[in-house]
Amino acid sequence: MLYRALRPLLFRLDAERAHRLVFGGLAATEQLLAAVGYAPRAWTHPALHTRVWDITFPNPVGLAAGFDKDARAPHVWPLLGFGFAELGTITAEPQPGNPPPRLFRLPRDRALINRLGFNNSGADATARRLARRWSAALPGVPIGVNIGKSRVTPLDAAAEDYARSLRAVFPYATYLVINVSSPNTPGLRDLQAEAQLAALLNTLRTENDAVAATCGQPPRPLLIKVAPDLADDALRRIVEVAQHGGAAGLVATNTTISRAGLTTATTEAGGLSGAPLRDRATAVIRALYRHGGGTLAGFSVPRTLMPRSAPVHRWCSSTPA
Repeated sequence: MLYRALRPLLFRLDAERAHRLVFGGLAATEQLLAAVGYAPRAWTHPALHTRVWDITFPNPVGLAAGFDKDARAPHVWPLLGFGFAELGTITAEPQPGNPPPRLFRLPRDRALINRLGFNNSGADATARRLARRWSAALPGVPIGVNIGKSRVTPLDAAAEDYARSLRAVFPYATYLVINVSSPNTPGLRDLQAEAQLAALLNTLRTENDAVAATCGQPPRPLLIKVAPDLADDALRRIVEVAQHGGAAGLVATNTTISRAGLTTATTEAGGLSGAPLRDRATAVIRALYRHGGGTLAGFSVPRTLMPRSAPVHRWCSSTPA
């Protein structure tokens, strides 16, 4: 009801400005929660509990990466009913993203086009922010952190760039997502190719194990976020890389560069999300499951994650507090 009342007002504003306005209220709520040291829990029912990778999710509906891009409201999402939240995309280097306008509504298609470009304050600043929040109260739901390549980093140095982000955010992530599928960072999707993805995953799995040993904590489940625009054979190869490289799962899907089926004529570049992507995203999920035979549906390595009540060891992060 509240959204129905506010929607006409919000739609009079530029899409990104409306986003900033709404998110400002959520960030203010986050600050209030921090001040009182309170971490809300998601509404749930035992029938909704979902256990994957030895993590219990209060319910299976989560916030996808891309909304809380700078990890500024991690404790707010349970108040809105989410059973988990994925923060980011976070990059090793701070970056402003692409120049505005960069977010466009397609109301008739119930869709958005964005070319935001991983705008965030960088992994070190994000880690410092999360350290302060975790010291006040641990989050009420599992928190994923989505990491991507910095725009200034060449593709041949991408692995170390991702590893820097992993090291910084590791203490605050229940799981980690490797974003190689955004259409808004030039060349990023090239990392979905079999050889490049295998090398990247190998580096990050090794780094994940090393940081975990240093922290005295279990390694985090590593997931790979894939594009919806890949052909079936490319999806099969990604599944094989994930299986052989020790990934815990796949995130399907990112936004699409396709404009098939739109009723709105547009020449705006960027990734399309919303209703027009639903059928293709569902088909990709179906294909990934078929190729994987269900092996990526759960964490296949018998590791138990740190209890949610355990303290965060800030010393294990490479980022100064």
